[in-house]
Amino acid sequence: MSRSTTTSRSIRAAVGIVATAASVIGLSMIGATGASAATRVAYSGAVPSWAKSANDAGAAAADTSVEGEIYLPLRDKGGAVALATAVSTPGNRQYRHPLSPATWISRYSPTQATVTTVVDYLKASGITTITVPKSRQYVVFRGPAATVAAAFQTQLHHYSIKGEKLLAPSSKPSLPASIASRVQGVTIDQGRTLTHPDSVKQNSATTAAPTARSLATPLIPTTCSTYAGQYKVTIPAAYGKTTSDTYLCGYTPKQLRSAYGLDKLTKAGVDGRGQTVAIIDAYASPSIVQDANTYAAANGEPLLTGKTYQQIVPTPAQFTDQELCGFPSGWQGEQTLDVESAHAIAPGAKLLYVGGTNCGGGLDVAMSNILDNKLANIVSNSYGNTGENVSANALQGTVNLHLQAAGEGIGLYFSSGDSGDEVANLGYASPDFPASSPWVTSVGGTSLGIDKNGKKAYETGWGSTLDKIQKGSTGELSYTSPLPGALFGGGAGGGVSAQFAQPAYQKGIVPSSLANGQRVSPDLAALADPYTGFAIGIRPIVDDTTLETGDYSQETYGGTSLASPITAAMMSVVQQSTRSTIGFANPTVYGLYRVAPALFADVLPANPPRTLAYTSATSGNSYLITLDRDSSLTTAKGYDDVTGLGSISFGLATSVGRGHK
Repeated sequence: MSRSTTTSRSIRAAVGIVATAASVIGLSMIGATGASAATRVAYSGAVPSWAKSANDAGAAAADTSVEGEIYLPLRDKGGAVALATAVSTPGNRQYRHPLSPATWISRYSPTQATVTTVVDYLKASGITTITVPKSRQYVVFRGPAATVAAAFQTQLHHYSIKGEKLLAPSSKPSLPASIASRVQGVTIDQGRTLTHPDSVKQNSATTAAPTARSLATPLIPTTCSTYAGQYKVTIPAAYGKTTSDTYLCGYTPKQLRSAYGLDKLTKAGVDGRGQTVAIIDAYASPSIVQDANTYAAANGEPLLTGKTYQQIVPTPAQFTDQELCGFPSGWQGEQTLDVESAHAIAPGAKLLYVGGTNCGGGLDVAMSNILDNKLANIVSNSYGNTGENVSANALQGTVNLHLQAAGEGIGLYFSSGDSGDEVANLGYASPDFPASSPWVTSVGGTSLGIDKNGKKAYETGWGSTLDKIQKGSTGELSYTSPLPGALFGGGAGGGVSAQFAQPAYQKGIVPSSLANGQRVSPDLAALADPYTGFAIGIRPIVDDTTLETGDYSQETYGGTSLASPITAAMMSVVQQSTRSTIGFANPTVYGLYRVAPALFADVLPANPPRTLAYTSATSGNSYLITLDRDSSLTTAKGYDDVTGLGSISFGLATSVGRGHK
């Protein structure tokens, strides 16, 4: 099936977007101050915390392309919350009786008059590139910096933040009072272009510096294992042992299905058929179908067809903010991982890929396209912000989309993040958003050993810490740092939200000493460790201008970007087998835990710690990887902030599909 065929077919089926758009953040009337001279309302929250004079790198050029987003308030926010709760909560008479998109929009969305007023103001200000979804929840716009600054009576400057130069207003943006009365929030900064894929390539933590002239001679040559325990090597003494298993080459689709209890079901035709799993990322791989089918053929898997894969994607000419978002090449591996892993778990399900024009407002437009037309009732999202480091206005505007999904019976699954507690990036602990939203299912990560018979040999929390092995003057081998080492190779995101109060479904289950009355992420977990990861097939983009691709190769990936599509795809198999539509799963999941905790595969700390020996293919250095060392986040009996309630399984997911009273 060609890309052009699937794209045009899907676009004709999914309508409602007024124009093309791009990136940014939101802000709310919480950050709005009183009208200046009774004519304008200033949005104090529109100036991000990082836009400080000490970071000011100068005014933006007048013709710099700037994206902004205006969030509009729901007409009945309380009603939307009540509906989302009712249709998701077992025992409620509305349980699993959601509204259609048209009904939800007619009851809760901003009016057309509100949208028209805002759009007319933007057009009168000289801004003509405007996108409005069917739900009318926001307006994404793009224009020259000088035009945007004039529309909001501010100045736009570049600010240096963590090696990036991001654009933001240097003073509070404002709107005429007559417009502001209809607006929930505004953003005209580039903070959300820091949204990134939550995928990790196996060798990313140990890639040699560009100045490295040659590979080091491995002190401990290691051969990757095709299953847990296939190969062992001698190591310097660690945790009372002098041998360690080697790292995994990358699991195959058959191994994943076997470990998660799906192999016999797949053979019986219980493989997700009749279900649609949507996947959202930025941009679009030019070779996704070819790559997935080359990979499938090599592994004896069914090929993607017009029935099992479609996509709604922008043309390359519509891609925006490519450098800020990490270029199409930076998102190609994410899309490939999402599609190939979801197809591995549910080879009969239809996968619908919806690509954003960028990693900001473009992702909102992609999400709305699915929600406003109910193109799927399961959506996997393998991306996130760095912590909750976006304005409260953006959080609020995004959460309104989550409320719409829940009210329509659509389950949103978000990867919890790959940087543990985010202290290294932010200086303080934070879960990643959107996974921290109380209206989505946050999927954490595990390190998973699958034995030669396809069964789980072990499962620990994902948090890989590496210790480089060195040779002393007399030839003895030792570790560079005290165990477990000083090189963090990635770990599941999670922790206590600073933005969202504890939802009712977590009360009494998440320890109060951990939650302190706040939402805690994640909710469930699945395979994420790249050193016990999943092998994908890809023709990597070698030129982001032409989107030329290189030769086909196999790479091993992990990250909670793997855990999210695994979980979402498994839910599609469950929906087929139970003839149900799960919708927003959390109230059912936590409700099941209250009455049947034995259904959950609790992920506990290993004693002694599990290790893997690894030799970097790019540097030649040898390492000992200690598993379940995820920054300050820890696995524990019961709920924990690495794996949530535990690892997903078909048995657990089936109970979720059946619901409970």
